[in-house]
Amino acid sequence: MGSNNVIYGINGPVVTVKGTKDFSMQEMVYVGKSRLVGEIIGITDQFTTIQVYEQTTGLKPGEPVYKTDAPMSANLGPGILTNIYDGIQRPLKYIENKCGPFIEKGLDVPALDTEKEWDVTVTVKVGDELKGGFIYATIPETSLIEHRCMVPPTVSGKVVAVKPNGKYKVNDTVLTLENAKGEKHDLTLCHKWPIRVARPAEKRIPIDRPLITGQRVIDALFPIAKGGTAAIPGGFGTGKTMTQHQIAKWCDADIIIYIGCGERGNEMTDVLEEFAKLIDPKSNKPLTDRTVLIANTSNMPVAAREASIYTGITLAEYYRDMGYHVAIMADSTSRWAEALREISGRLEEMPAEEGFPAYLPSRLSAFYERAGYMHNFNGTEGSVSIIGAVSPQGGDLSEPVTQNTKRFIRCFWALDKALAYARHYPAINWISSYSEYIADLKPWFDENVSPDFIKFRNEINTLLHEENKLMEIVKLIGSDVLPDDQKLVIEIARIIRVGFLQQNAFHAEDTFVPIQKQLKMMEIILHLYHRSKEIVAAAIPISKVLETGLYDKVVKIKYDIPNNKLELFDAYNKEIDDTFDKIIAGAKAAS
Repeated sequence: MGSNNVIYGINGPVVTVKGTKDFSMQEMVYVGKSRLVGEIIGITDQFTTIQVYEQTTGLKPGEPVYKTDAPMSANLGPGILTNIYDGIQRPLKYIENKCGPFIEKGLDVPALDTEKEWDVTVTVKVGDELKGGFIYATIPETSLIEHRCMVPPTVSGKVVAVKPNGKYKVNDTVLTLENAKGEKHDLTLCHKWPIRVARPAEKRIPIDRPLITGQRVIDALFPIAKGGTAAIPGGFGTGKTMTQHQIAKWCDADIIIYIGCGERGNEMTDVLEEFAKLIDPKSNKPLTDRTVLIANTSNMPVAAREASIYTGITLAEYYRDMGYHVAIMADSTSRWAEALREISGRLEEMPAEEGFPAYLPSRLSAFYERAGYMHNFNGTEGSVSIIGAVSPQGGDLSEPVTQNTKRFIRCFWALDKALAYARHYPAINWISSYSEYIADLKPWFDENVSPDFIKFRNEINTLLHEENKLMEIVKLIGSDVLPDDQKLVIEIARIIRVGFLQQNAFHAEDTFVPIQKQLKMMEIILHLYHRSKEIVAAAIPISKVLETGLYDKVVKIKYDIPNNKLELFDAYNKEIDDTFDKIIAGAKAAS
């Protein structure tokens, strides 16, 4: 099919067409003889501006631009899980089989396997009234996840024809709806949705339960809620990707969507290889059965980074609407912001701080606002939790992407270069990090864990901040001049740092820690602290306590007590009490 619209100018991924009114904003188009995928991002009476999501090398003025009359959309249906996509939802495994290790320009491949047959169970009958979001069929997509085919949000009507249960391909019609106007809609196993438009839900539910990650510094000190937002800022080598990997492996979300946005190719290769080998600890099935990977490496076209974020969040909202809890790992939003800056520069827009476009804050807020805990139209509840890594240049957390991200998230896990270089992982700095979800989650912890959980958490947080103040004095005049009660704070804070906050991702018992064990660990550390305070109050030197070796023993609890044998904590508590009673009795006898 020919086109009257031709390329007028080319500036990297930005292409212009002169003198046309055929296009609409955010319309998807095909550019050039190679039919490169692009999107309309600007229209004036003279020029139409297109952002191209593929390499424009070799493109020439005069080549045609083809309309689609549709926005940039994701194809939603069975087969998304276990897949690895690029930024515009092209399946990379399929591309590799078709044309080798490099993606050909203009390659048009379906996002979903159109030849695979799915075992479909239709759950409606003729005469049923269906609205947008209602489930009309179920499919065992993987061994872990049941796919629920839903009526597109913009469609409703009465069922006038239904196919029997059986095997169908994604584009096969399984039922027909007729609306009040008499218009008929054929529903297949999939439908399209514009990636820049948030999928609607019946209502947003107040956040009231945590996303359990098994990482003590997160769950105990800085928890994130299901449907919440968090940022992990940190310089090169501080462990952003490693922290996201741990959360992806162990958090209690039903589905994980990992977006590698502008990351190094070898890092994404590690992610892909590692995820392929992982076994889901909850089901002993491959973790990939509930994972989607979007790989958009730093050597891929820069404009596609921008699309990859929206593709990922659209897939997440789709599974949320089925009633699943989805966690998105966006690694990293800084590379996405850099893509915005590059495109903005080519468009000759007025730059704001550090060259980023003035609309950076609104784009960040629009992305993070798509998180949430929702009540869906089909009666289910689902959530999307967003955990975005931020890679500030030189580790400077005052730069625009980090500062603007802080405005729109409620959980901030600041990674510390000094901690990372000291091999303290996760390298989350307990002084500069925070979570605004504590008050929202307290009722859940009180009911499901213990009323003491948040109380212990607050006391441990206070001790860490006290230690931080005392270390300023120690740096100036040394620790010998401190009174014993302050020396005790420093010693207990060391146990908290090394024995509780530091976690070994390669240790079978320490890589994931259940919330009940976290409670027991906090309890025994604080029990040791309170008994030690009794010693100090009795004017017994703190050195007497340190000589017992109990402090070092408590540090090793994370390794020595298995996650399924929490009753062993009782013996530690008894040993602490017996030892301290002897010290106090001995001091009284001596006096």
